[in-house]
Amino acid sequence: MLLGSLVNGAAILAGSAVGLFLRFILRRSSRRSESENGIGDRLQKIVMQGLALCTMYIGISGSLEGKNTLLAILSLVIGAVIGEIFDLDGAMNRAGNWVQKKVTHPGEESAASTVAEGFVTASLLFGVGAMSIVGSLNSGLLDHTMLFAKSLLDGVSSVVFSVSFGIGVSLSAIAVFVYEALITLGASVLAPLLSDAVIAEMTCVGSLMIIGLALNMLELTKIKVTNFIPAVFLPILLCRFM
Repeated sequence: MLLGSLVNGAAILAGSAVGLFLRFILRRSSRRSESENGIGDRLQKIVMQGLALCTMYIGISGSLEGKNTLLAILSLVIGAVIGEIFDLDGAMNRAGNWVQKKVTHPGEESAASTVAEGFVTASLLFGVGAMSIVGSLNSGLLDHTMLFAKSLLDGVSSVVFSVSFGIGVSLSAIAVFVYEALITLGASVLAPLLSDAVIAEMTCVGSLMIIGLALNMLELTKIKVTNFIPAVFLPILLCRFM
């Protein structure tokens, strides 16, 4: 029953491994280039900006799935309050910084590419959307076709994002697997709750958070996107009353 979730998680791990290898090669090349003509930092910045624009596109496309503006507003506001009370952003950053210290050498940390940022960005990109939810529900009925297709997309995307964000992207495989596995195992119970309207609103709310991530990547804002994570699940409840 969990085959689809396992393949999806494995695809993210495999793509991340390739991305981390490319990241290592590019870092060595950029150090060499920087010593020769100073373009190392400029290359890293332009790659991050390109990823930010792609992330913005993904967020805008997904946000158009929603039909109830008031529901999206309430979900984000209530979710933000819950996240702020529990300080999800602070907890994520502390965990990310701990992991980063374990896997990097002194002086190699990059302000533009942290474990926490990579984990949150990848988890939202790979976890939010109809393919993840509907695919997991289908896996509960032993039809893994949609999650297999999603695995291919996530694997390719994780290569690209790992080059900029590092090991945090690979850690998202755990979050995506747990998220999809829970939906798969509870398919019979969750199916009536996860109607097309609910899935569309969950996609919309999550996509608005992805736009926030893109703005952070462009260094235009410093939104604590992690604190908004509870908002993704609130449409399940709010759609019953609105």
